[in-house]
Amino acid sequence: MKKRVLVKFSGEALAAPNGFGIDTSILKFIAKEIKELVENDIEVGIVIGGGNFIRGVSAAKDGIIQRTSGDYMGMLATVINAVAMQEALEYMGLPVRVQSAIKMEAICETFIVRRANRHLEKGRIVIFAAGTGNPFFTTDTAATLRAIEIKASMIIKATKVDGVYDKDPHMYSDAKKLDILSYDEALRDNIKVMDDTSIALAKDNSLPIVVCNMFKEGNLLNIIKNDDLSSCSIVR
Repeated sequence: MKKRVLVKFSGEALAAPNGFGIDTSILKFIAKEIKELVENDIEVGIVIGGGNFIRGVSAAKDGIIQRTSGDYMGMLATVINAVAMQEALEYMGLPVRVQSAIKMEAICETFIVRRANRHLEKGRIVIFAAGTGNPFFTTDTAATLRAIEIKASMIIKATKVDGVYDKDPHMYSDAKKLDILSYDEALRDNIKVMDDTSIALAKDNSLPIVVCNMFKEGNLLNIIKNDDLSSCSIVR
């Protein structure tokens, strides 16, 4: 039986050096990493945030834009990133489908879980865009929800660090890496692996959350095949 995973990238991970927009060299690197998974018979779902363009909370902070509208703007940003990722993966010769939680037929499919599962069974990568389709929910929660819906064996949160630390490793030289922690520990200690809603949802459905460095070549495949804790942390 093939292994199925969902990989969550932040929008900021795709950003150009100025922190905005899309850096195509990063797109190409991620596409190569995903291609390696597909070539090893791993079925892949992807969720990408939209923070490299806009965040609903930030857009609404001064009250001119309502939070609901800000969140919808953020959902549209995730669609931009999803289409960019689709292009990069297709450039690598991979079959891809983008499914949006908000209907936009001219750009991509509308999310239907049965269709998503069928695509995955046929070896296609599925990129889930527009979050959950509802305001006030993050793309972390959307990623956890989609991972559960497609019956993924794990959700991988690809970040810029090699796991979860008790404090920011970029600011504190004595930061300690936590290889394994429970859902309750992550919630209780306010460790920002993902937002609390997504962690609680993962807990209710016994979905492991793996946090790893997306910029380490071959890291995704190594973690999925070998459960190598030296290059990641696991919440379970």
